[in-house]
Amino acid sequence: MTTPKILGRGGSGRAQRISGRPARLRILLALPAAAAAVAALAACSSVGASSPSSGSSSSPAAAAAGTVKTATIAGVTVLTSSNGFTLYSFAPDTPATSKCNGTCAQNWPPVQGPVTAAGVTGTFGTITRSDGSVQATFDGHPLYTFVGDTAPGQAKGNGLNAAGGLWHEITTSGSAPAGNSSSSSGGGGNGY
Repeated sequence: MTTPKILGRGGSGRAQRISGRPARLRILLALPAAAAAVAALAACSSVGASSPSSGSSSSPAAAAAGTVKTATIAGVTVLTSSNGFTLYSFAPDTPATSKCNGTCAQNWPPVQGPVTAAGVTGTFGTITRSDGSVQATFDGHPLYTFVGDTAPGQAKGNGLNAAGGLWHEITTSGSAPAGNSSSSSGGGGNGY
């Protein structure tokens, strides 16, 4: 049995190898593990956070309190997070209760409230979730983003039947033209 050499500096200033494996291989093997750890940490830190002042990033999970925007996606004007990610409603929700918790909320992160949007006709409000955090609402519908939307301007969650109900993009016009859904699943905006 050989004892691994301890990393040190020789007279030439070069680091010695540990047990003969190339350092490059160790680095390549460590990168996927580090990326997975960062992704897990990011998901845990954004789900269920109750601080309305948390910062935003370029992921849908970072839908934080503040200002939401509008965007036209596949010919339909929808509400988006400040980063341009489509906002959704969940059909089983009530005006006072989110039915999306646990794994559902990991895939459909709740938008932390309160929020506002300039020039949007409708009523913004908030509800208190079962974990005590505050979630934004629009016209009585709790708001969510979708982790399947990987870039601004996508609406991959529109019309999906997932986590026990249908998901719809939040339109600003009161309804979306039939057959003009921005989702490949053909759901339509249904007036949210």
